[in-house]
Amino acid sequence: MYAYNFKYRWWNPFENWKAETVCYDWSQVRAERWSQNGVLPNGGTIIKWGVMLSIVAPGTNNVIDRFPLGMMADQHTWAYICTYMQQGPSALPPPGEPKDHNDVLWCEFALRLAPKVNWPAEMDLESRTAP
Repeated sequence: MYAYNFKYRWWNPFENWKAETVCYDWSQVRAERWSQNGVLPNGGTIIKWGVMLSIVAPGTNNVIDRFPLGMMADQHTWAYICTYMQQGPSALPPPGEPKDHNDVLWCEFALRLAPKVNWPAEMDLESRTAP
């Protein structure tokens, strides 16, 4: 599994973000579904949920890296991951067109300030040719 992690300082979002590419074996990946509830002063409720991917050290359950799978990933995303992990890629529907991660909406200011996604050449080649 390949990931592109942005390293930033929460207190200074306008500085240049550092980007780090990482590669992990699927046997090291654990998915955690989370939810968070909150109450507003007017009595309304806020409910957030998602899936967090945790990377563990080989042969242990010690978490060495953690990052969100996606914004508000739900039970459908979780089911897709479980199907892939248990039955392999042949059990999944054919994939759609790949997303260009550099194509962001005009209103996503933080993503516009982030560095453009640019995979290292050897990692890009491996991800396109490995089984």
